[in-house]
Amino acid sequence: MNIKKKYTTDDLTIIWEPAKCIHSAICFKNLPSVFDPRKRPWVMPEGGSTEQIIEQIKSCPSGALSYVMNHEIVEETPKSGVITKVEILENGPMLVHGELSIADKTGAVLQQSGVTAFCRCGNSGNKPFCDGSHARVGFVG
Repeated sequence: MNIKKKYTTDDLTIIWEPAKCIHSAICFKNLPSVFDPRKRPWVMPEGGSTEQIIEQIKSCPSGALSYVMNHEIVEETPKSGVITKVEILENGPMLVHGELSIADKTGAVLQQSGVTAFCRCGNSGNKPFCDGSHARVGFVG
């Protein structure tokens, strides 16, 4: 299921895709005034400045958090010449930074933008994406 939840301020819209979240808790640890999983809604954009929120979203290792500046026009097609970066996290997922088109075993295509975390441990309940299972099973790699 491709759920996207949006939380909007005057300046930006925070987008959270729960299926991508690996529950690293970096957002909660570093900016608890905005991100608090004990509250509903768990994202409270009024708790931080636009700059603080953007910096925190940029540190999300799974790409589950993203944002759009409300005054900008969102580009629908990827820019040509964009370099894709692949990053292997120690004892964790493989992160792919960039514009992706992912075909699943049924042939359905999912478009991803930003950072996508792929499972390396084989235990994710949301394959091919990481769901944080590597921490539970003690994956080393």
